[in-house]
Amino acid sequence: MKRLFLLLTLTVFLCELFPKASQDSSFRTLSQLIQNKGLYMEQKENRIAEIRKMLEIPNITPKQRYDINLQLYNEYKKFVSDSAIYYMQQNITIAKQLNNTAWLQESNLDFVSLAIIVGMYIESLNILQSINPETLSNDLLIKYYNCYKELYTHYSSNNPFTHIYKENSKVYRDSLLQVLDKQSNHYKIVYAEKLDDENRLSEAKQILQEILDKTEADTHEKAVLSYALANIYKKEGNINLQKKYYTQSAICDIKNVIKENASMHALASTLYETGDVEEAYNCIKSSMEDAMYCNARLRTYEVSQIFPIIDSAYQENVTRQKTKLKVLLLLVSLLSVFLIMAVIYVYRQMKRVARIRKELYQTNLKLNELNNDLQATVNQLHTVNKALSDVNTELSEANQIKEAYIGHFLDLCSTYINKLEKYQSTLNKKAREKKLEELYKILKSRDMIDNELKELYENFDHIFLHLYPNFVDEFNSLLQDNERFQLKPNELLNVELRIYALIRLGITDSSRIANFLHYSANTIYSYRTRVRNKAAVPREEFELMVMKIGAIKKS
Repeated sequence: MKRLFLLLTLTVFLCELFPKASQDSSFRTLSQLIQNKGLYMEQKENRIAEIRKMLEIPNITPKQRYDINLQLYNEYKKFVSDSAIYYMQQNITIAKQLNNTAWLQESNLDFVSLAIIVGMYIESLNILQSINPETLSNDLLIKYYNCYKELYTHYSSNNPFTHIYKENSKVYRDSLLQVLDKQSNHYKIVYAEKLDDENRLSEAKQILQEILDKTEADTHEKAVLSYALANIYKKEGNINLQKKYYTQSAICDIKNVIKENASMHALASTLYETGDVEEAYNCIKSSMEDAMYCNARLRTYEVSQIFPIIDSAYQENVTRQKTKLKVLLLLVSLLSVFLIMAVIYVYRQMKRVARIRKELYQTNLKLNELNNDLQATVNQLHTVNKALSDVNTELSEANQIKEAYIGHFLDLCSTYINKLEKYQSTLNKKAREKKLEELYKILKSRDMIDNELKELYENFDHIFLHLYPNFVDEFNSLLQDNERFQLKPNELLNVELRIYALIRLGITDSSRIANFLHYSANTIYSYRTRVRNKAAVPREEFELMVMKIGAIKKS
């Protein structure tokens, strides 16, 4: 009875010391993502580095530089605000130098949307007041009204005149709804926000849920939709759904490396209110790191308001657990003493009982079981050996293919050497016979070079399509239906396909591709840009997807 009492006591303390972990799979996913945020940041930085390399291409046009700066701005906007500001200022300078009013308006509005995030409210208002909305296109008018809406929304936080600025924000939201396409998701999201403010929560939920159900990938739009739904459930007092959608939004933010986010902070507050202090601390710590990394002043302020409260509760929780741990260690020590005494008692009882024959019988039974297990193991080894044999056969076939291609290139090199020797012999003969005009004509002619280049490209096309026989079909599948390449009779690859064949082989530098194909680097860049514009997939992911054509997929 004493031992049973000790075991029960130990169980109670263990349960108190290590509270039950959340069984929600999405929250477990979020916890893992928080620990691995660095991986997504590394991917983001690599993608930015690839875009930044395009600025180093010689002789790029102002339009190309403007487009590249815009790509970098979009990558940095909710990631590192200072860098985003730099590239947008570069575009403002380009627009002023070219006296391009449309570019200048677009760049100023993009700058304002970023300045609002970092808290440059006066600068944002000055720029917006300097813009005449009557001169804006519909797309820029959408940005214009959206900037005003966001400016007053951000400025209303922690402000004694909050109600005034919120009303201003609603006015510009109504203007925004007037110019948006009513069938677009942007319109539906803004309209749902209006319904939320009017406490028409059921209608707002229905709109947001319909869009969310159609959104499969973990995009930034999914994060926005989930966050908006969570806020509605917060109003309704539905804690479980509130947690679910805040968590879903936070997962999307981490995967898209959105450092300027609100969902993680909101989730931390919800977890703290429900007593999940440790989880709340992890979330608020991650939120603070993101806000400071992005230099998002409003987010930093919001997080700083609750961070000390959660941190204090977390430290108190840690102190309580340490105290419980000390008590637990004492109980374990006492239990160990009882266990040692029990072991000694059992040992003495066993010495008094001679049951050797029964033990031998049990041992024989175990040996039979071990023999059966051994036989099963041997059968498994035979299966593994057969699988290894099959793999060795496949490797042997792969080596034969590799040797065949190596032999082909050696023959090709040998053929070029023989041609050069024959060409040199012809030139020597003309020189010896002093047939200078014929010699000059041969040297001046490009027929041999053109023929050799043609033959080189044909050999390249044949070899590449042997390696990737479905390259053309898979490449066309990445393009819009009306933009797919139709090859001429007897044509294996055209110039565009050959450029992307080299990219598939790992040659991504435009200068190296230009040297191989005997074009200028600008021409190669133009070809690449033109093809990306035809893509049916996101432009920034197009070349990455080309690199995956023909890749061996793990089953």
